[in-house]
Parts: sequence; C-alpha cells; structure tokens
Amino acid sequence: MGQASPPVLIFLAFGFFFATYNLVSMIMHNRSIGKSVYDDLDGEASFDPVIQMPEELKKPKNAKMPFHVALTATDAPYSKWQCRIMYYWYKKKKDLSGSEMGGFTRILHSGKPDNLMDEMPTVVVDPLPAGLDRGYIVLNRPWAFVQWLKKATIEEEYILMAEPDHIFVNPLPNLARGGMPAAFPFFYIEPVKFEDIIRKYYPEEKGPVTNIDPIGNSPVIIKKEFLEKIAPTWMDVSLKMKNNTETDKAFGWVLEMYAYAVAAALNDVQHVLRKDFMLQPPWDLNTGNFFIIHYTYGCDYNLKGQLTYGKIGEWRFDKRSYLRAPPPKNLPLPPPGVPESVVTLVKMVNEATANIPNWDTE
Repeated sequence: MGQASPPVLIFLAFGFFFATYNLVSMIMHNRSIGKSVYDDLDGEASFDPVIQMPEELKKPKNAKMPFHVALTATDAPYSKWQCRIMYYWYKKKKDLSGSEMGGFTRILHSGKPDNLMDEMPTVVVDPLPAGLDRGYIVLNRPWAFVQWLKKATIEEEYILMAEPDHIFVNPLPNLARGGMPAAFPFFYIEPVKFEDIIRKYYPEEKGPVTNIDPIGNSPVIIKKEFLEKIAPTWMDVSLKMKNNTETDKAFGWVLEMYAYAVAAALNDVQHVLRKDFMLQPPWDLNTGNFFIIHYTYGCDYNLKGQLTYGKIGEWRFDKRSYLRAPPPKNLPLPPPGVPESVVTLVKMVNEATANIPNWDTE
C-alpha cells in the first residue's frame, strides 16, 4: 500500500505501532454458512435463531455463556448521561431470566478519572495522541479497546461491545454461537457497493468482498481471544482509512464501523447476523422480542402522532438536544398514535432519570 502517511508516522512516533502484533489467522469452521440474517416480515424476532446453522455451532441447551458488557465513553456531559441510563438498565436486566450478562466496564478514553468513577465500574485509558483523530472522536474507540484488553482482568470468555445510547429493553442472552460472534447488520454498511475503496484495505488474496460483514463493532458479542486479535487491526485500518481522503469522504461518520468489519474479515472472523439484537426508533415500531434500543435517530412527531422526520416535530425526543446537560426528569410522553417503540424509549429514560441519584449532575 506504499509508504505510511504523515499522521500514521506521528502515531508511530508515540510508540503505538501495532504491526508487530501477531495477527494469527482465525479460520472459522463452516465459513460456507454465509451471512444468515434472522427476522420475520413483521420485524418481530419470533424465529429459531439456530436454523441453517451446523450442529457444532448450536448452543448446548441450558449452557450459560456469560459475557462482559463493555462500552467506550468520554467525559463529556453528552456521553455521561447516556452512560448513566445505560448502566441503570444493565443493572435492572442483568439478573433476570434469560440474561447472560456478566460484569460491566465503562472504558473511559479521556485519559483521566471523572465524577462517575464511583457510580459504575470504569477503567481509564488514554486518548489517541493529540490531533490524530482529526476531530473524529470515535477513532479513539479501537485504541481504547486495545488498551483495555491489555490492562484489564476480564473473567468472562465473551465480551459485548456496547455504546452509551443503548438501553437493554429485554434480558440479553449470549447470541454468539460456537466460534462465531454475533452482530447487528446495518443497512448502510455496504462493502460490495464500495468494493474499489475496500480493496485498499482488504486485498484480493483474502477473498471476495462479500467476506466482510455489513456491521460495525457494536453491538457485537465476541470471544475475548478473537477481539484481542482483531482490535489492533481495527485500529490500524481505522487510522489508514481516516488518512485517505477518498475513503474518509465515502465513509464519513461510519468510517470506524467499516474499519471494524474489514479488520474482522482480515482475521477470518465472520459473524452471525442478528436483526433482533437491536431496534432503532422511530423506524422500528415495536420493541417485541428485541434486546437493545438504540436511540441514535431523532424522533419527531406532530400532535396527531405522525412522523415528521427531517423536520422538528411538535413533540420530539432527540439525544442531540442534550449535548451540554442531561435531559430533564419526567419528559412528556408522545401523543397518541406514536409507535410503541418510541413510547417505551421515553418511559425507560424517565424511569432511569427518576431513580438515578443526583441526576442533574453533569
């Protein structure tokens, strides 16, 4: 791929070069399975999650496979209040029937402790060297995981990579099967569409671009040993993508997601794709049997309960309305006619803010 670009050289100067990592090939059994995606036409997750999967990948009945919940975060108010709500619902769902959630860690990549250290288990790691993220804060995510995996003692064999704007709406089991991690398929991650760009990072000798799953790093449940191998590659690919003008323009705010998908494929890791892993209001209308609410999209409605997406509604909930301070307690509920998923989201936010001590603390 030619000589290293200037930002990467800067990074190497800081001593964080990971090319020496032994990226051992993790050839997964039964790669011919393909990318089976499980859901039904109504968006409900009422399916046999192991249909079309080889017997050796089926989870033994009644076997417990706990996973560690890990999310990366900053010390900004916007990140903090989301983490607090996420942690509240983790504690509420963790010990319910059907859950296989184990321990929890907030990976704080601001380089110094903050005022939530005593509220939730937190490990402080360093941010990237100044200027290396070029204003793209999530570029710190793979570097945060590299550091955490090296310094932390993680009892569980599996790890869930989660994000602050996730809410556990139902108890989450370990969706991974055998050696295959589980991930949510994103419609806007399209490796085949960008094959010319992808080939800059995924050479033809590795196989077809269809080997790359349409995913990001979160939500993903994965074996710790696999993540330890993928994370340095993920970081390296992220930096190279960000430093390439064509790639940066094409992938934009989802660049780091593409980098994870490519890094996994470079390490011969493919994922079981689970649409029931997560719902995203306002597009998913019901919580049903989904496990996580991802409230990344704004929810705007008129007073008749009609969606006005792209136009600020007479009623709205959008996390970006609270960049500098947490949302107030007891947010107004949506008007009649708004989908159940949005109503449930606001109710869960309200319950959390009503019960978290010192909620208004930034």
